[in-house]
Amino acid sequence: MTSANLKAVFSPHGAGTPRSSVPGRGVDAIVRGLSEGDPMAEFMAEAQRPSTGTHPLDGHEAGVILERTRASVDPELRSAIESLPGSMRRIAMYHFGWEHADGTPAAGSSGKAIRPALVLTAAAALGGPGARAAAVRAAAAVELVHNFTLLHDDVMDRDTTRRHRPTAWTVFGDADAILAGDTLHALALRLLAEDPHPASARAAARLADCVVELCAGQHTDTAMEALGPRDVTLDEVLAMAEAKTGALLGCACALGALYAGAGEEDVQALDGFGREAGLAFQLIDDVIGIWGDPCSTGKPAGADLAARKKSLPVVAALVSGAPESAELAALYEAPYAEEDLERTALAVERAGGRDWAQVQAADRMARAMQELTRAVPDPEAAGGLLSLAEFVTRRSC
Repeated sequence: MTSANLKAVFSPHGAGTPRSSVPGRGVDAIVRGLSEGDPMAEFMAEAQRPSTGTHPLDGHEAGVILERTRASVDPELRSAIESLPGSMRRIAMYHFGWEHADGTPAAGSSGKAIRPALVLTAAAALGGPGARAAAVRAAAAVELVHNFTLLHDDVMDRDTTRRHRPTAWTVFGDADAILAGDTLHALALRLLAEDPHPASARAAARLADCVVELCAGQHTDTAMEALGPRDVTLDEVLAMAEAKTGALLGCACALGALYAGAGEEDVQALDGFGREAGLAFQLIDDVIGIWGDPCSTGKPAGADLAARKKSLPVVAALVSGAPESAELAALYEAPYAEEDLERTALAVERAGGRDWAQVQAADRMARAMQELTRAVPDPEAAGGLLSLAEFVTRRSC
């Protein structure tokens, strides 16, 4: 996307417009923005009506779905992790929040379970409750891969906090955290290899391809760190974000479709749905990485700016052509100074990065809905997936 195109996205509000003056965003904004009689608007409105009580996913609220997912998937995860050698099991149990560093039981959070929820909900949307039950092992495999990436990302990014506790590498060291991540990856593939379900081989191949894409995306992200703030384009960072975040959410949805016995066209549509929702997720996550409340995120405020990350809001601000873009570039080229953190965040916002990211998140959600209707045209059947897609753009920041 060129600077001129970016300016067009900002209008009619203008690059320097405070975010409070911009209309509401997220799925609700998409619904309001669609014209009356638009089939997409009708679909979304229908999907958000109260359930009739006859659908197998009665109760489409994201919180209910995530709770049900944890209840189904956590026992499979624990069983798999408990099969590991003691040294790897200890690190994994700590990372998931189930043990303290000394091995005593803990009641920490093991994450929101968005990705396994997408597996199970996609399976149910296309194949009913039987398909959902059959996909639990696949959902656990996806969650293991996600946590493998978290363990490695924390080492590479030098993040010291995750889920309101010290990251694994700060407790056990770099080498142990990397090895634990490798072990979770192998464990995920073993779960699928041992699964007697007829879709397990295709699911394992798809998940392996996804990991390759994730690694390529992470490599691109790392390579960007060596580039100057004026040397990265918005298209490049969007492609990187799709590989790092969208790919696994798309894969999760595709695995659910495979376990429901869906055809290739529906599998691809759900992959597209997850990818677009994943980009929306990343856009909002990048906003939270700059302006999020540490009490809610578990990470220090402005951590991404302190690390000079070329996140989506930052790159959007850098290429916007606003007067603050040059100021932001100069700040990013200089060594980090804590006293400049607030000034840097303000420059990103005034150059339009925050508004652009949230508008883009809404646009990506609209694209996700288009993909969803291809595979699941019945709004009630798609309600669970819709709720999860809404959830990723309604995170508090």
